This record gives sequence, C-alpha cells and structure tokens, in this order.
Amino acid sequence: MDNTLPPIEELKESQKTAFLASELERVVGEIENTRALAEEDPAMAELAESELSDLETQKKGIEEQVRRIVKAEQEEELFPNELILEVRAGAGGEEAALFAQELAEMYEKYAEAKGWQFRKLDISESELGGYKEGTFEIKGLSCYKDLRYEMGVHRVQRIPATEKQGRIHTSTASVAIMPVRKKTTIAIDPSELDTEFSRSGGAGGQNVNKVETAVRLIHKPTGIAVRCQSERTQQKNREKALGMLKARIQAEKDEVDAKQHADTRRDQIGTGDRSEKIRTYNVPQNRVTDHRIKESWHNIEGILAGDLDDIVEAFQSVGEQAK
Repeated sequence: MDNTLPPIEELKESQKTAFLASELERVVGEIENTRALAEEDPAMAELAESELSDLETQKKGIEEQVRRIVKAEQEEELFPNELILEVRAGAGGEEAALFAQELAEMYEKYAEAKGWQFRKLDISESELGGYKEGTFEIKGLSCYKDLRYEMGVHRVQRIPATEKQGRIHTSTASVAIMPVRKKTTIAIDPSELDTEFSRSGGAGGQNVNKVETAVRLIHKPTGIAVRCQSERTQQKNREKALGMLKARIQAEKDEVDAKQHADTRRDQIGTGDRSEKIRTYNVPQNRVTDHRIKESWHNIEGILAGDLDDIVEAFQSVGEQAK
C-alpha cells in the first residue's frame, strides 16, 4: 500500500483532516526551526536532539492518524455508504410485477436488519399492487459493498395464485444497484434537462394529491429519466431527482466500462450488466441458485424475507479470492 500522504493544502480542504493538517504543518515547522537552531549553535545540539526526537514522534503520530482517515475516505469512495436501488418488472406481466415488489421488500427487510435507512423515492404500481418499477434509497455502512452483486435479472419459477391448472410460470424482474458517490465527474448542464411536475401518489397527507410536488427529470443527451416524489416540496424532490440522475448516468458509464474490461478485471463477477440473468428463485424446489458462482441455497422463504447474509458472504468470499 502507498503510504505517501496527499499534499498539506489538499488535506486542509477536507473537514476530516483540516485540523490534523494544520498540526502537521506546525510540527514540521518546529522540526525545521529546531534543526536550524542546532546548526547555528552547537551548544544547543544535545537539547535540540531530544526535542527533535519528541517532535518526530508527534509527526509520526499525526501522519498515522491522517493515513487512517485518508484510507477510510478512499474505501468509502470505492464502496460508498449510499446507493439507489431500482427494481423493474420484466417478462411475466402481473406476476413479474408482484415478484419485483417481493424483491424490493426483500432488500428493505435486509436493510432493516443491517440498521440501514431505506426510503421509497418513486413507485409505479401494477393493477394487482405489484411494482412495475420502483426506486429506493439505501444509506448505511457498507450498503453498496454488500449489495453491489445484486445487479442483474432475477428469475422466479412458481405457481401463481391466479393459475388454475397448477402450472409453473417463470417471471423476471431486473435489479439495478447504483452507488451515490460524494466525488463524481458527472456534470449536468441545466439546459440538458427537461423537467415535468405532477401530483405525488400514496400516503403523505392532504398536500399529496393537490400540489404538483413530484418531479420528473429527463436528461436529453442520454434519454435517461428519473422521478422522485418522496419529499414534501418540489425543490427537494428536484434535488433528490438530480442526485438520482447523476447516479444513473454514472452507473451506465460504469456498466460500459465493466463490459469492456470484463476479461481483465480480476474482481469482476459477471459483467456488471443489469440485463445479465444472475439468479433463479425456484419456489417448488425451495432453491435459490446464483448462476455466476454456481451456488444454491435451500431457504427461499427466509431469503425473500431478507435473510441475505449467506448470499452476500458467498460473493464477498469469491471477490476476495479473485483479488
């Protein structure tokens, strides 16, 4: 690992390291002054040597604290503690929408068990109450690190409640996991956006169905559209939608990069493509199979209830072995 510290001025720009950067600058200055004094007055050399030893110890201690903070920031930038989760019904009509809803609830229960925040940003419901598509925000320590391998097409095989002849149906839903990074290179010119306002749906008070607080943003260069109705005001929904849009654009860019480097990236499991079929939930056989690591779990009820620890740990193990 590179132990080189960033420049002092760069450290001063971060709230987490600003004080330590000033202390480091002060100690380095004292070291230089003490050395200069010892060179000018040999009689002070012995006293200076003792003082220099103390100052060097202080310097090393401060540098170590800075390294820990910088390392934590780098880790958080790689695996941020905030993400946007999207679920979308695929093939299978109403059954696919119901499955998409179950997947969203599975992640919500997992987030609850991990102590993460889980918020619904926008939901489009089917006639039977499933999710044609849903967008959610998750915040919490290691949330992206734990859930990053969930992106792709999930498939369920089961007998729908509406099936009269007991036939097994196959339905799909796609999951997208998009990290929200504090430092992003994505810049959006306001002229590139079309903005639409509408009334929010669902619970939220008398204001919900009377005021157009829901915001939909369309990024004209890419055609990407996002919608947010979770906040009480139009402005806050617009700010949240803009963050969602940046995360979506960054995710699509990352997806393209991942495909291009799929053969050379050692830590790549699958292609990181939301269209890749990754997992099958076979209800009659009580089996969940992940096709990327060719591993199965016989606890489908528990998994859909949010018990994802075994799956998450399996991927973390494979990821570590691939490094």
